Amino acid sequence: MKTIRLREGKERSLLRRHPWIFESAIAKGSADTGETVRVESHEGRFLAWAAFSPASKIRARVWSFDEAQRIDAPFLAAACAYSVRARARFDIQSDGFRLVHGESDGLPGLIVDRYGDTLVAQFTSAGAERWKSVLADALLAATGLTKLYERSDASGRALEGLPEVKGWLRGDGLVELVLREHDWRLALNIADGHKTGFYLDQRDSRKRFADYTRRLNFQRVLNCYCYTGGFTVATLAGMRAGGFSVGAAHVTSIDSSGPAIEKARANVALNGFDLAQTTFMDADVNASLRQFGAEGRTFDAIVLDPPKFAPTVTHAERAARAYKDINRLAFKILEPGGVLFTYSCSGGISADLFHKIVASAGADAGVDGYISERMGGAPDHPMTIAFPEGEYLKGLVVIRK
Repeated sequence: MKTIRLREGKERSLLRRHPWIFESAIAKGSADTGETVRVESHEGRFLAWAAFSPASKIRARVWSFDEAQRIDAPFLAAACAYSVRARARFDIQSDGFRLVHGESDGLPGLIVDRYGDTLVAQFTSAGAERWKSVLADALLAATGLTKLYERSDASGRALEGLPEVKGWLRGDGLVELVLREHDWRLALNIADGHKTGFYLDQRDSRKRFADYTRRLNFQRVLNCYCYTGGFTVATLAGMRAGGFSVGAAHVTSIDSSGPAIEKARANVALNGFDLAQTTFMDADVNASLRQFGAEGRTFDAIVLDPPKFAPTVTHAERAARAYKDINRLAFKILEPGGVLFTYSCSGGISADLFHKIVASAGADAGVDGYISERMGGAPDHPMTIAFPEGEYLKGLVVIRK
């Protein structure tokens, strides 16, 4: 077994059971791509078993902190089985949910989502890639399923020196699927959709928005970066539950992707809602918010769920300006008493920084508001005590004063 030895004092994060070892922390040692290495302190004390990645700034990712543990097929099968069993402890109102959430589930670089009887996996680290075949078999054994589609086409693969890969890894079947979420259905494409096909992490936020819509009688709702219409469908479900008639309430949805807009329309129809209650705009969100402000248009509720502006902390400053701008524009067209659901999925933006960005946006817009709730990813996208980086999605529900 090859060994890497850390620089003096660089073992502190591992002693706290944090699973990442950066290039700058290593004094000596190397290995092949994805190979398991023994990690030692500067003094030679055992710290962890980790998967080595010679191309990545995260030079090694920890499999286990137990010196007696062997990193082999049985170990990975047990980790997959445990992750699958853990989902039974979460309140998941859907047949589409995350089965494995990377480091948070002890399987660094592995993301697995389940859509009905189909698994979709992303192998985003050198270690996960090296054990891909073993992991695929273990996942199917743990779930009793036969179909696994690979979506290893995320940008993180390049950082690990890995090529993009996409296609059926085990079995085959349809790539156009429909999931059940709460009281509605949503169509998706596991081959071409964002992430593994859909934004499962916003499941509970969509339900909360539906609840707010029903309770507060939203009449004019704006859904920005609507993608395939998850929040739009949730809004219409809330309006239906509130007994609103066609013409009494309306949802405007904006996205810069024409194909996504067409899928959003299809999802509205799939749930039996009247398209007369909706307006879809294939447009730039910033420009549209400015246009609404110039026209004097206002809304009772606004959803801001933009794409990742800051993939790492090095992009945080530029991303902060972008988040501030869209929130400032949204505050200006939000009615007093209106509700803003605003999010950041950027790992480089902490929850505390995001709060400050939204506060600064409100100040520039001349608006104050009550923070009604803090939002995060659905529970099947867990953050653990030792790995706070798992909390990539953060949101605020702000009621304008």
